[in-house]
Amino acid sequence: MPAALRGGAQSKAKPRAKAPASPRKSRGPSKAQAGYAPAKLGAARGLGLSPAHAMIAAGGVLAAMAVVALATGDRAERMGQGIEAAVGRQLASLGFRLNAVHVQGASPAATADILSAAGVYKDQPLMGLDLEALRTRVEAVGWVKEARVIRLLPDTLIIAVSERRQLAVWQHNGASRVIDAQGQVIPEANPLRAANLPLVVGQGADQHAAAILPRIAARPRLMSRVEALVRVDDRRWDLRLKDGSLVQLPAVDEEAALIQLEQLDQRSRILELGFARIDLRDPTMVAVRPRDQVRSSGLIADGA
Repeated sequence: MPAALRGGAQSKAKPRAKAPASPRKSRGPSKAQAGYAPAKLGAARGLGLSPAHAMIAAGGVLAAMAVVALATGDRAERMGQGIEAAVGRQLASLGFRLNAVHVQGASPAATADILSAAGVYKDQPLMGLDLEALRTRVEAVGWVKEARVIRLLPDTLIIAVSERRQLAVWQHNGASRVIDAQGQVIPEANPLRAANLPLVVGQGADQHAAAILPRIAARPRLMSRVEALVRVDDRRWDLRLKDGSLVQLPAVDEEAALIQLEQLDQRSRILELGFARIDLRDPTMVAVRPRDQVRSSGLIADGA
């Protein structure tokens, strides 16, 4: 049929040569080129956006928000936060939502408290998370010395922590608490579940435990018999043994006194004899008192 040109004379249309059929068209819709595209990001294509384009668009919006906030101050910053939340929700619909949280470097007991403090939940918009605020909440947990929070696209959050090592149970003024190597209390740690930790008692015992405990632990025969280390007048230590015996250490040069006790035990097995008191406070002599000369109550007091 002749082609009609509006406002002009009619002319015959020249026949066009048909292009050869494309093999691609004959096989149906083409497949995307191979490359990294997580399955969960396929939803982006359903909305007409590739995952890469979605990320570029989100980055552009966030950059614009930053510029506006710097230029106009707090009001624009609040507007930007609202836009950021909206962008986070939009990206969540494209697959960028929280599906897994991995806590690294924490014991099982600490992990539960860390996850509780993090306050995240499944299917939360991943791009809308404030990582700095999340890190602050995690580092407020007593178990945690420091933390790093990593967003791993498309759906994973990693919380890597350096955990404070439990050193001992500290008993003072009728209360028992778990402390770390710096003498700091770990509030979330339950002392009733720390029966494997040594017990230190008295004022100042928390701050000085890290110095004395390795010296006792280096002597397994003595360590196996110690029930508690009692800080006396915040100057020196008494070792309360499980059989009720008391070993009194000096205020200075504890190591020399422990060597002296170790040598005495090797010669006479004094730790097995059940003496009431072994006084090592004087470096020139060892005073040993039989059990029947001192009444032992078996109670652990703050100072002796």
